[in-house]
Amino acid sequence: MHSLLTRRVLALGNDSFHRFSTKMTLVSASTDLLDTPSAYTQKSNKTHKSIDLRSDTVTIPSDEMRRAMAEAIVGDDVYGEDVTTTRLEQRCAELFGKEAGLFVVSGTMGNLLAVMAHCQRGEEIIVGRYNHIHRWEQGNYAQIAGISATTLEVKPDGTMDLEDIEQAIRVKGGYVEVRDESCDEEVTSIPDCHMPVSKLICIENTHNYSGGKALPIEWMRSVKQLAERRGLKVHMDGARIYNAAIASNTSVKHISSFADTVQMCFSKGLGAPVGSIVVGPKDFIDRARHSRKALGGGWRQSGVLAAAAHVALDHAECTIRADHLRAKKLAKLLNDATPDALKTKVYAKENDITNMVLVHCENGITVQQLNDFFQKHDVLAMTFDAKRIRMVLNWNVDDENLETIAQVYKKFVEQL
Repeated sequence: MHSLLTRRVLALGNDSFHRFSTKMTLVSASTDLLDTPSAYTQKSNKTHKSIDLRSDTVTIPSDEMRRAMAEAIVGDDVYGEDVTTTRLEQRCAELFGKEAGLFVVSGTMGNLLAVMAHCQRGEEIIVGRYNHIHRWEQGNYAQIAGISATTLEVKPDGTMDLEDIEQAIRVKGGYVEVRDESCDEEVTSIPDCHMPVSKLICIENTHNYSGGKALPIEWMRSVKQLAERRGLKVHMDGARIYNAAIASNTSVKHISSFADTVQMCFSKGLGAPVGSIVVGPKDFIDRARHSRKALGGGWRQSGVLAAAAHVALDHAECTIRADHLRAKKLAKLLNDATPDALKTKVYAKENDITNMVLVHCENGITVQQLNDFFQKHDVLAMTFDAKRIRMVLNWNVDDENLETIAQVYKKFVEQL
């Protein structure tokens, strides 16, 4: 599927704040992709009263985190002297069942470093077309690392078809069959120099664009087996892997066993202010650490941030479970407030949700209408695509806030 990409720069108010927004006009009418400015760069009129559900990245560090940051033992991490960071990397390696870890500034950097450590320039990854690595990270694997991608369709549950993955693999660039004219039955396969070499399968768990769906365990196992059989590696964008583990009633280590390398964000559901971790084999981490320096990612006294990540891990399970419970409660509150006559026009999905609530707007009700109404009443949500609004529960949102959101939503549907 091809798209026309139009970029425009908008000046907002008198504060000289500029943003780039992307409009996508797609040839196929079957897609629900956004045809409005990208919500990831959309500025909101946030006030001290706002209930912020745009993402789980908007949280304010807890008092415990702030104390840990102030008291952190620090050193220069480029020299390997920041013990708080080193302990975090070792702790995560053990937690995920891998040999080593690397603390990085963001999930985007972590995913890029993983791709760079797995692939050489000119090689390729296989990734879902709605996966964060491809859709929301600026195509950095191509822009910076010279690596191409074969993108596959993503199912509603965040998975890709196993047959599609198999057919996309081009080990040694694929092969051309050459027949010996002197012998009709003798066929030789030689490497096809027209094709890149497939090196890496990238999966995402939980899957953001699918509404925070946790990938099925058996599917991940099948992907790993397929990759091993064909000589590829698997990288998991596990930005919200704790959400996946709790939704699947298993451990982070178990989920990580289906990937060679994993990236997890501390600054999403776990609530830390900054940072992600990349884990994998020691030689992989050595390569990633080397590339991190080239990207400007070498830390100095990073223990200040690693200390907050330690606190986030201490409370991870409790934090994520609370978010999941509130997400389910919010979805039910919204649906209960919707009159029967509107239930096919505006509704929240209640099944298989983690910390995200997707509100669907159809049949004459637009996401712009609902989101504008929410913002007017100090509820901040994200316009996710042409038919969905995303609301992400986080630890700054409590049960009283849920009731307030439901009341605002009720006012909206009553005036339709």
